[in-house]
Amino acid sequence: MSNLFTEHLWTRVEPIWKSYLEHPFVKGIGEGTLNQEKFKHWLKQDYVYLIDYSRLFALGSAKAEDLETMTVFAKLLHGVLDMEMDLHRNYAADFGITAEELETTEPSAITTAYTSYMLNVSQRGGVENVIAAVLACEWSYNFIGKSLAEWPGALDDNFYSSWVNMYASDEFTELAEKCKRLMNQQAKGKSERELKRLEEIVIRTSQFEYMFWNMVEKKEQWPVNVRGEKQFG
Repeated sequence: MSNLFTEHLWTRVEPIWKSYLEHPFVKGIGEGTLNQEKFKHWLKQDYVYLIDYSRLFALGSAKAEDLETMTVFAKLLHGVLDMEMDLHRNYAADFGITAEELETTEPSAITTAYTSYMLNVSQRGGVENVIAAVLACEWSYNFIGKSLAEWPGALDDNFYSSWVNMYASDEFTELAEKCKRLMNQQAKGKSERELKRLEEIVIRTSQFEYMFWNMVEKKEQWPVNVRGEKQFG
C-alpha cells in the first residue's frame, strides 16, 4: 500500500475539486458556452493572481535547502511566467487587452484574500509551506483540464478549447507532477502535527479556488467601492 502524502491529500480534496466541475463557470468552459465577459473577468483576475503565484515559486527557490529543490521551483516559476501567463496574454489579445492592462488590474477581494493567505503561510514556514500553498492551484487546474478534455466537444474548435488543451497538456501535467513530487519529498519525516498543518493549507487553498470560481462567475470586485457604492444587495 502506497503511503505517499499526496494520495492522502487527494482523499481530502477530491470532493472539493469535483465540485469545481459542477460550477457553472467551469462547466461553461467545458461546454464552450461561457459568457465571454465572465471569462474576461477571470482572465484579468487570474493574471494578477499569477503574478503573486510566481512570487511564491521564487520564495520557494530562496527557501530551498538543496540545489535540486531550488531548480524545481525555478522550473515551476518558468512554467507560470512563460507558459501559463502566455495563454492569458493570447486570450487578452482577442479582447483587445494589452499586457500592461492585465498587469494593472486591481485584484478583487477574493483574489487579494487568496494570494495574501498563500504568501502569509509561505513566509511563516519553511519550503514545505510554500509547496503546500501552491499545490492546489497547479494540481487542480490539471485535474480540471484533464476532466474537461473528456467531455464531448470540449476540444472542438471553440473559444475555450485552447484553455482546456493547455491545462490538460503533457507540459502542464508535468508541472503539476513536479509539485506533487516536491510535496511528497517535503512530507518525509514530518510529524503528524506538521503533516496536519500542511494538509490544512492544501484544503484552505482548495476552498479559495472554489471562491475564485464564484468570484469570476459573478464578476465580483469589492463589496463596496471607494465612493461607498455597494456591488451587492
